[in-house]
Amino acid sequence: MSHPVLAGVDGSRRSLEAADWAAREAVLRGVALSLVHVSPVPPTLPGDRVPVLAAETLQDVGERMLRRAVADLSGRYPDIEVRGEQTDGAAAAALAAAARGAALLVVGTRGSGGFDGLAVGSVALAAASAAPCPVVLVPAPSAGAHGGGTGPAPGAAQVVVGLDPHRPAGPVADFAFSAAQARGAALRAVRAWALPAESVSPRTLFVTEEDRATWEDQEVLELSDALRGWRERYPAVTVRTDVVLLHPAEALLNAARRAGLLVVGSGAGPGTAGGRLGPVTHAVLHHAHCPVAVVPYAG
Repeated sequence: MSHPVLAGVDGSRRSLEAADWAAREAVLRGVALSLVHVSPVPPTLPGDRVPVLAAETLQDVGERMLRRAVADLSGRYPDIEVRGEQTDGAAAAALAAAARGAALLVVGTRGSGGFDGLAVGSVALAAASAAPCPVVLVPAPSAGAHGGGTGPAPGAAQVVVGLDPHRPAGPVADFAFSAAQARGAALRAVRAWALPAESVSPRTLFVTEEDRATWEDQEVLELSDALRGWRERYPAVTVRTDVVLLHPAEALLNAARRAGLLVVGSGAGPGTAGGRLGPVTHAVLHHAHCPVAVVPYAG
């Protein structure tokens, strides 16, 4: 049985737009869409007692919203099964738990909480950090680069992926190539690099163009070598490589200005306990105008 696409919904406009993106992704993959609503736990009374009426009211409101969302998406995407699930507890932890059997978790960058001006909410960041599967964070339509939208999942808009040939990034590359192939889109592989530390020491007065060209050529060759196996596995995907002397976050954001999807690794690296987002991934999530897929490293 194929793993479903999972979308977290809380009734907010942003979460329902993310659910729509998830539905289109489910159509691309030919799998079911599962909508998950996490009912917040109401404040406790003295003696650690939860007001029964408050808990039931929150659950009833959530169930009605969930039924409406399932009915709406089922009507607009009849080729896939859309189902709803309700749970309770801390939102990010509940979504991460629900995602154990999912191929992909999709959330809006912001939900019903937070404050105006906040680019990415705490739930979205925590889910991207903790989920065992790739997580796509979908920005609000007003931030989109495609006519004010978040970009259609089935479209042929370019997919951008950030890669570092000096560290293992198999799951990231596989997700990016697969996404590009499913969309019939070109893939732009971005490698941001820096001058060797010894070349910019206080003793160095300048870096020659010849030295810079040599280092850049080496970076190009290493990225090409890293991509060779993926090009062979996905021969239908047209790949463009960008090797740029920039901070990684700046390089990725520049490349993704007109992209339909940006793919990055979690940034924590293999074997990191507890899960967290690296600084580049964190920066990209706060500033990207297109959906961003955060892919956990294996191991």
